Amino acid sequence: MKPLPLLAASLALGACATAQAYDFDDWPVHYTFGDGTDVALTGAYRFDVNRFNNDTLPNGSDAFDDAATNRRKEVGLTLKKKGVYDAIVSYEYQSKTWLDVFLRVQSSAFLGADYGAFRFGYSKTPVGFEGVTATRADTFLELALPVQALFEGRRTGIDWAFERPAYIVNAGYYWGNDLLGDNHGTTLAGRVAWTPRKAAGDVLHLGLAASREDRDHFTDGRGIRNAPSARFGTFPEAGLTSVRLVDTGVLAGADRVDRAGLEGLWIGGPWSVQGEWLRAKVSRLANPDFTGEGFYVFGSWVVTGESRPYVGGNTGNIVPKGEWGAWELLLRYSELDLNDGPVRGGKQHDWTLGANWYLTKHFKFQANYIFASADRPTYGTLDPRVFEVRAQIQF
Repeated sequence: MKPLPLLAASLALGACATAQAYDFDDWPVHYTFGDGTDVALTGAYRFDVNRFNNDTLPNGSDAFDDAATNRRKEVGLTLKKKGVYDAIVSYEYQSKTWLDVFLRVQSSAFLGADYGAFRFGYSKTPVGFEGVTATRADTFLELALPVQALFEGRRTGIDWAFERPAYIVNAGYYWGNDLLGDNHGTTLAGRVAWTPRKAAGDVLHLGLAASREDRDHFTDGRGIRNAPSARFGTFPEAGLTSVRLVDTGVLAGADRVDRAGLEGLWIGGPWSVQGEWLRAKVSRLANPDFTGEGFYVFGSWVVTGESRPYVGGNTGNIVPKGEWGAWELLLRYSELDLNDGPVRGGKQHDWTLGANWYLTKHFKFQANYIFASADRPTYGTLDPRVFEVRAQIQF
């Protein structure tokens, strides 16, 4: 059976099984000991289908190939005791990448007062609102253009998070590479958000974040010393392709990368609006500095009346209340500019229509249609259209 019919059949079976869906909402994937210590298996599986059109290059070939395959195969193990600590080790087998690997402790359990939570290990850096949101809770199939291109990702280090009713503060220092041995150097980062309203279905979040990444020389497996460099680029908000419509190429002599971001979120019952602006400035040793920036904004309407959840400064997956799950409709605009001086990485903007079906808290189905437009010397002006669907299981 071909991927699209297979996915359609899965959706049909899911719909038929809705009456029984809530019987298996609480999967036996964790065990709680008498003292409150909880050990759990976590995971997520995604199957994606991408279809491209209007992507013909000047030479007559297509820029993209249609694809249907596994998008994510994530497995993790957590250990936690509420109010004391939590720890996780997780790995993504599809891309062979480590995800979160850390221990976090609550100061109140050890110091007698709440001075926040301290996390040690490998985790996401704080500049990028969509980037720090849990991947399994992505509102669209893929992150917006500027987040894909400019978000630093995970690094090894220590961070601190402090939350009060009206604000959130997060700061971190990362001195190790990622767990694949890349991104040599150090990063100092911080994020502050004003949250005057954060009740269920009534949220206002306004934040800013900044970081300084000092990149370092590194020696590869052949004993060759390599100078620091940087590179920014992104795919057209489609995950099953390696083609970047906009891309700076390697920026040699990248001594330092300064990132900054502004973020906002409003949730009012079934309606919400989220937006973000990001910028990255690369200070180079023997070349002109480079600055890339972009933004996105999107609106969401949960047709079935639920609200997007908000906890700890981030959003999560909608938890359906009705027999037929929760339905969400979305519209996003995103833009990215990677042209600066002699670096002509290109410009791109995308419009994305989206629909999400949260069958239960474990099953999620998504569909996006993307109107992309890019202008870069490599391709000229290219305006591909992308239809993509996803089936996701998470626990």
